[in-house]
Amino acid sequence: MDISVVIPLYNEEESLQELYAWIERVMNANGFTYEVIFVNDGSTDHSWQIIEELQEKHSCVKGIKFRRNYGKSPALYCGFKRAEGDVVITMDADLQDSPDEIPALYRMITVDGFDLVSGYKQKRYDPLSKTIPTKLFNATARRVSGIKNLHDFNCGLKAYRKDVVKSIEVYGEMHRYIPYLAKNAGFDKIGEKVVHHQARKYGKTKFGGLNRFFNGYLDLISLWFLSKFGVKPMHIFGFLGSIMFFLGFVAVCVIGANKLHDMACGNPYRLITDSPYFFIALTAMLLGTQLFLTGFLGELISRSSPERNNYQIEKEI
Repeated sequence: MDISVVIPLYNEEESLQELYAWIERVMNANGFTYEVIFVNDGSTDHSWQIIEELQEKHSCVKGIKFRRNYGKSPALYCGFKRAEGDVVITMDADLQDSPDEIPALYRMITVDGFDLVSGYKQKRYDPLSKTIPTKLFNATARRVSGIKNLHDFNCGLKAYRKDVVKSIEVYGEMHRYIPYLAKNAGFDKIGEKVVHHQARKYGKTKFGGLNRFFNGYLDLISLWFLSKFGVKPMHIFGFLGSIMFFLGFVAVCVIGANKLHDMACGNPYRLITDSPYFFIALTAMLLGTQLFLTGFLGELISRSSPERNNYQIEKEI
């Protein structure tokens, strides 16, 4: 099979039939063998009924229905798990991603030899409240990940070599960093293609709110830390611990020497515990170290949890 199209969706009943018809036209015009995998992420409208109707008419349509809303990353994870095409294409269901881009993305994987190609919506039809934070976010992601040639990490329109989606694990809200995950897995041939971004035709965006940007930065820090020190945490914690111990030891020696000098010279002196700054500094260091360790250990536990990617699928066709 040439192509698997994975489409995560939440309450997109108005656009599904039009989207599939568009994909079908493109595939038939280029002679591709393909499948379309709709992942219904707990929609409360008639999205699943439409997917069932499409599957009855078209054998290439497959559907996965979650019992509740888990998020885009779990939807992609389950779609990747079932994809059979040599090239996997992901796109959003809101008609803002154009299926006309599929042939060029396919050629970039199969002919140009890229492992992953990410779309770049150079001209966007989003409000400034979304575009400005997105630019700042992408600039940070480029800096941290080292993938300098990507301008839009979070673009839903991407193409992957099959080996890539079978080798990475998308969980939590890590769909924003799939290129970074792929790079960490050894797939470093990552390209970018300028794609057409269409104005939203039906409804409104399902991914509003500033919390997604804060969560995105936290996920980026976690991913960077795990990629650097996930298998060698002693390198960072041992280094920091040694530095802290050395500075503390030197400080104790200095304070002790000053006190002994004052005692020998008959000068007035006081206990170091009489100073509130000593307790403030000590408490800050202890709390900071404990919080950082707690976050890191929690991330390790999450990554090794057998229930991390156990999503309740109500029905599959």
